[in-house]
Amino acid sequence: MNTPPSILSALKKRLHLQPDHPLAITRQLIESRFPGYAYHNALFPIVTTHQNFDSLGFPPDHPGRSRTDTYYINSKTVLRTHTSAHQADTFRANATPGYLISADVYRRDAVDRSHYPVFHQMEGAMTWDRTTVPTNSTLAAQIWADVAKIPSHDLTVQDPNPTIDADRNPLQPEHAAAEVEAVAAHLKRSLEDVVVAIFSAARAATTAGGEAPADEPLQIRWVEAYFPFTSPSWELEVFWQGEWLEVLGCGVVRHSILANAGVPSRIGWAFGLGLERIAMLLFSIPDIRLFWSEDARFLSQFSASKPIARFARFSKFPACFKDMSFWLPAGVGGNSAGGQVGGFHENDVMELVREVAGDLAEDVRLVDEFTHPKTGRRSCCYRVNYRSLERTLTNEETNRLHEKLRGTLVERLGVELR
Repeated sequence: MNTPPSILSALKKRLHLQPDHPLAITRQLIESRFPGYAYHNALFPIVTTHQNFDSLGFPPDHPGRSRTDTYYINSKTVLRTHTSAHQADTFRANATPGYLISADVYRRDAVDRSHYPVFHQMEGAMTWDRTTVPTNSTLAAQIWADVAKIPSHDLTVQDPNPTIDADRNPLQPEHAAAEVEAVAAHLKRSLEDVVVAIFSAARAATTAGGEAPADEPLQIRWVEAYFPFTSPSWELEVFWQGEWLEVLGCGVVRHSILANAGVPSRIGWAFGLGLERIAMLLFSIPDIRLFWSEDARFLSQFSASKPIARFARFSKFPACFKDMSFWLPAGVGGNSAGGQVGGFHENDVMELVREVAGDLAEDVRLVDEFTHPKTGRRSCCYRVNYRSLERTLTNEETNRLHEKLRGTLVERLGVELR
């Protein structure tokens, strides 16, 4: 059990289901592009390690299984780290060919304006059953007929690579190349349609907010990728306001996942995206902590019954930077930035900052490391940026928080303060 009360208290929030919340509006916008699909939005967040890891083929030594990355309830139960924890069960139920899952997911992570230990994902999948194909047709032909039903668009799409590459994006041995070409076309056309909806709304919001949209036309490019659940696989990137942005990952579902779910005759695609990332682009929200705000100045700006509008920022309150330096316990060495060092992991520091300071900590960064030339002991210095989203913090308040944090580091991690 490594799940603190602050994380457990978030289980009941379900921001993606709260009326007029920007995450709910984003979810509904994407769902509108998938008519006829089943929507699963209220699945319970506590799952087994089998659901979260084993059913998706995670090896026993995968870093995602580590207590430094995942919130455990006990040795066999975790807070889901992705919506894919429900993928095998949904395939097994086989209720509809297509489905979308939206849910809160949990990961121990960095403290900054784009990361939060609770965030929201959406994943979708579409499959076809070989056993239902008429004798005078083929599965590929059936899928191509479904491709023709997807709305067309006039965006510039860069997709220079072949669907299948023996080395970079291999065909699964259980699949026929013609079927995979059709599945990939359906996948890409479906997700391009989503991008058109999202970024058309974002462009309209930018214009309505008095900020002229970029002159360049919206562009999409498909980039070869690797994911353990799919092959071939891609990332979808969009050229927006002068830079390429990664929007989602996707691919052809691995046959082993469908076979283990009891539907070996099916073939299809799946995708996954972060709702916060899309909502931050859509509404121009600068800090992920805002999604958890109960400040009426934030929440009153959003309505599902009105057109998408840019977030009108209220005052940005001053930052207060404070450093904390400490020696790691004797015998612990190596590079601590972003990883495990003996019994120390940077995520342990991040977790304690969140526990002590909550959303008053905007950012935590490792700013210095030092190894003593004689003793070999390792020293780290982290800089914490305290900043409230709703008011000005006093020096006295941040001093109290910082001293409590320093004491907690000693008590929990066994470090020696400098």
